[in-house]
Amino acid sequence: MASSSTNMPKESVVEDCGRRRTSCGYCRSSRHNSISHGMWAQSLTVDDYQDLLNRGWRRSGSFLYKPEMERTCCPSYTIRLKASDYVPSKEQLRVSRRMQRFLDGALDVKRVEVMEDPNTSTKSENHSRPMSEESLAAGNDDKDEVEKSLHYLSNKIDSVIHIFIEKGEFPSGIQLPKASVNIVSQGKRKSLANGSEDLLYSSNIAFQIAASIKRAQSCDKVGNDSNPSIVCEKENELSPKIIAEKLVASLDPTVNGLSIRACNGHINFYASSKHFSLTGGGKIASISKKSRMEHDVGGNGLIGSQNCQVKRRKLEIRLNRSSFDPEEFALYRRYQLKVHNDKPQNVTENAYRMFLVDSPLLQVFPNGDSTVPPCGFGSFHQQYLIDGQLVAVGVIDILPKCLSSKYLFWDPDFAFLSLGKYSAFQEIGWVKENQVYCPSLQYYYLGYYIHSCSKMRYKAAYRPSELLCPLRYQWVPFDVARPLLDRRPYVVLSDASISQKGESSLPQVTDDIMGREFDDGGQEDANDVPMLEDEETVDSESECSDDEPDLETTSYDDPEIGDVSKVLLGIKGSHVKYKDLRIALDPEQRSYLESQLRRYRKVVGTVLSERMVYSLG
Repeated sequence: MASSSTNMPKESVVEDCGRRRTSCGYCRSSRHNSISHGMWAQSLTVDDYQDLLNRGWRRSGSFLYKPEMERTCCPSYTIRLKASDYVPSKEQLRVSRRMQRFLDGALDVKRVEVMEDPNTSTKSENHSRPMSEESLAAGNDDKDEVEKSLHYLSNKIDSVIHIFIEKGEFPSGIQLPKASVNIVSQGKRKSLANGSEDLLYSSNIAFQIAASIKRAQSCDKVGNDSNPSIVCEKENELSPKIIAEKLVASLDPTVNGLSIRACNGHINFYASSKHFSLTGGGKIASISKKSRMEHDVGGNGLIGSQNCQVKRRKLEIRLNRSSFDPEEFALYRRYQLKVHNDKPQNVTENAYRMFLVDSPLLQVFPNGDSTVPPCGFGSFHQQYLIDGQLVAVGVIDILPKCLSSKYLFWDPDFAFLSLGKYSAFQEIGWVKENQVYCPSLQYYYLGYYIHSCSKMRYKAAYRPSELLCPLRYQWVPFDVARPLLDRRPYVVLSDASISQKGESSLPQVTDDIMGREFDDGGQEDANDVPMLEDEETVDSESECSDDEPDLETTSYDDPEIGDVSKVLLGIKGSHVKYKDLRIALDPEQRSYLESQLRRYRKVVGTVLSERMVYSLG
């Protein structure tokens, strides 16, 4: 390892591509209205790339690009959040719970699959059609099964009541009502949920029995006037609470995964999250026909079946250095063809390598001095495997101050798990966990936030987030930036931040508002992928033109922007400051190169222009 690292370059070497015009992957304009600066990176240190991110740059493979915010059709603001401050939304928590239920074998996958796909911006064709006869028949079958289960449970309670009457526990001379087990409504189910269990059914038969006994005893009061304490004692012994507890004690505590407990006079039937799923659509778990046909030979009521064989799944998350993996490419190809409807001829291995495998980042390995996490720094592919099957791959860069999410592709068959949201949840958690090893590692970068593109607004649902000012490169809270972005696409965000100091006139964004804005039926969460279209600026047919006038004529961030004498140049393997090369150039060469260097110095900043090597070939 030492010998190989010795031969590796130690500095960033870039080749300027000038300004580029490409078709826009966000507004889908037929015109080449997406304007950005571009550079090819031969090598790039993680520190330099971290600083480039903080100036609005991103990478696609080894190509670096930065939107020209005042001119491009869809201004793209770098967005990040501090992992330790992250507050998950209700939707993000639901996604995490859904995954856990799926792993536990408790998720009704068929039910989820017919709901709207949470990873796409459009509804499935089946959603807009009326229900088919087969679907209606299936729904009726489910309803019949539940009715049979309720009848089965009611009969079992009646059997125990009959045994109690025979044993003299209940009076034999009165007519007791028949038990009735009913479905618990969705609202009550949520409020009465007990830990990891869901309340399915309930019976109030204990209250009815207590009332019947009380009425019968009240009729006997005249005959017992000589000793009223006897009546009171019997009433206390047979309160609804005591009756329910007696009945439950004689019933088997579980049946086919349903647990039975007495609660304040009610007999409740719970479904463990390990066995059943109660979906928002209200589908209720039913007891199998085999269980309903079981009989208690000893006459002691309900017989519990053997433990339900639930298939538990194993989720494994692997972090690997970026490299080509045929299995990953096969998954990427399926994803692009099925989710994004790409043409097969466009999804090639070479394009995939250039986009998601190639990386200019120089690897940094752990050194044990609390400055590098155990995995090191560089470009990685984070694999998600369920029972050994690859279901998603997150392409990420791990840098000294952040984890930068670049792209995620997933198995379309697992769309119901919202793997984009789930992977973001995991990546934020990874940052928090690794702060122990690397205190500087604090942020999660989600790529670009594009307010003018509705499908990209979901990124601000990860809160509290910040947007990068495109002029002064200061971080501005999203809550401050949002009202201004509502008015126009391009805003100097730091102006709002400065005027905000000492004022509190801007509206606060609540979790409910964010939910409506970014999680409205999945419409805004187009792909759950931070960098879906960001990389489309890499186009072999795109224009690279330096003939257009530079609108950014005034420097705001550094008065020395026009002084290119200290820019570090690379010529045939040698490094030299421009001031040392200038004397060797003729006037025409100097004029052309200095104009290029001023623009380069403007877009990367004075510090990086003197640290990175600007290659002249």
